[in-house]
Amino acid sequence: MTALVTLLGLLALAPTPAQAQAHEVAEPPPTTQATGIHISNGRLLEGNGNDFVMRGVNHAHTWYPNQTQSLRDVKALGANAVRVVLADGHRWTANTAADVAAVVAQCKANRLICVLEVHDTTGYGEDAAAGTLDQAADYWIGLKSVLAGQENYVIINIGNEPWGNTDPAGWTAPTIAAVQKLRAAGFEHTIMVDAPNWGQDWQGVMRANAQSVYDADTTGNLIFSIHMYSVFDTAAEITDYLNAFVTAELPILIGEFGGPADQWGDPDEDTMMATAEQLDLGYLAWSWSGNTDPILDLSIGFDPTQLSSWGQRIFNGANGIAQTSKEATIYGGGTGTDTQAPTAPGTPAASATTATSTTLTWTASTDNVGVVGYDVVRVGSGGTETTVAASTTSTVTVTGLTAATAYTFAVYARDAAGNRSPRSATVNVTTSQGGGTPGVSCSVAYRVVGEWPGGFQGDITLRNSGTTALTNWTLGFSFANGQTISNMWGGTPTQTGAAVSVVPASYTATIPAAGSVTVGFIGVKGTTNAAPTAFTVNGTACTTS
Repeated sequence: MTALVTLLGLLALAPTPAQAQAHEVAEPPPTTQATGIHISNGRLLEGNGNDFVMRGVNHAHTWYPNQTQSLRDVKALGANAVRVVLADGHRWTANTAADVAAVVAQCKANRLICVLEVHDTTGYGEDAAAGTLDQAADYWIGLKSVLAGQENYVIINIGNEPWGNTDPAGWTAPTIAAVQKLRAAGFEHTIMVDAPNWGQDWQGVMRANAQSVYDADTTGNLIFSIHMYSVFDTAAEITDYLNAFVTAELPILIGEFGGPADQWGDPDEDTMMATAEQLDLGYLAWSWSGNTDPILDLSIGFDPTQLSSWGQRIFNGANGIAQTSKEATIYGGGTGTDTQAPTAPGTPAASATTATSTTLTWTASTDNVGVVGYDVVRVGSGGTETTVAASTTSTVTVTGLTAATAYTFAVYARDAAGNRSPRSATVNVTTSQGGGTPGVSCSVAYRVVGEWPGGFQGDITLRNSGTTALTNWTLGFSFANGQTISNMWGGTPTQTGAAVSVVPASYTATIPAAGSVTVGFIGVKGTTNAAPTAFTVNGTACTTS
């Protein structure tokens, strides 16, 4: 890390205070409108010439395609933009044109600017599984029919972190070629390009070649994205890098960044956010939920009411999203934002209740602009609420319930501006006896991710080794040394003494044949922390691995 920091420092060209202040002088708006979001004098502008500063998050859509409520949730917390992870089919299953069109529609319905990125290019040249920028460009060209006409709402991020640490100088020519390929195909959107060195540009290749890459785009509508993690662990490195682009009037934003310390260092997220605010540069935090290492999850289990400490920092901390975000004016931001909440939904009625699910239906809410969705909550003792489902219509099936258990549900409505209605009246539901699919072949892998005095983090991967889908499963096991689970994502635990029973979250409720899901948790332990030795699913013993 010391060598990387030193090299980055040698590459730095810091502006004088006068230069930094001079950049902050507002440019007059253009007299004519451009084609959607565009670049002018190093600034990201909307089609009407208004400055747009992104304040948002990344969302791993391609790996969690059923988490359609996530865009609504980040909007409700104040975000004005979201960077959506897609795949072009080289490494992960390609997102279809219909799926991408639906994502764009969801961004628009939730009044978000949508940055779409292909993740398959990550670490090219070092990661053998990575695809090329040229392949990513071909993918975008295949989506032109659903992206043309969306220039006011969509930015195309050609490929995520499209070069590793091996010969990063090779980044420049393919980046230029991919940009020019999209322009030759007729794309008029603003294009975003990520840096090499896994996005962190610690060898300064993007910084040194940014002007030539920018000049190669004949439209001038290109913005650079730096990813800031542990390489950027001092204030000097952060301010120096961002100011170098600002001084050169080359557009830039922080397209990903983290705050929690990792094995390589401790990123200085406070300086990242403060400098972005000072220079009016965008930032997009990584990431909403679903990380392999949940330390970077902003929300726990995709639940907007359960923000992690990292999520609280991003949304509610100093220079955070709630404090600094301004909605794009294409949606009316800055010109009298909608503040009227929808009416309360009607009392939900339950039907088709089984051991593990129930269908709720209610009378729709009304709103002065329009209702975009509903949140279904489970009401616990003392009035506590847990979001269990979401819907864009006035009906939803709640899954992942426990057999022979009483529940209380209620519904909220939400409009496009993020205003939430009063809560509906409640409905009581008791699930029937029984369970999900019995007798399915299964295997379980239990892993301790990390330990500290008095606590630990673990994950459990449940694999369906049968030939039919496993639905609404219940996982059972026992701890041997008095361990207890204090928090879980991907499932809901019930613990009696040593015995633990886990039912799935809505997004892990179905495991296809030969597929798997992983639940993670934080536990409390004593001096000994032995792994459970036996697991069951719906009463059937599983093999362990």
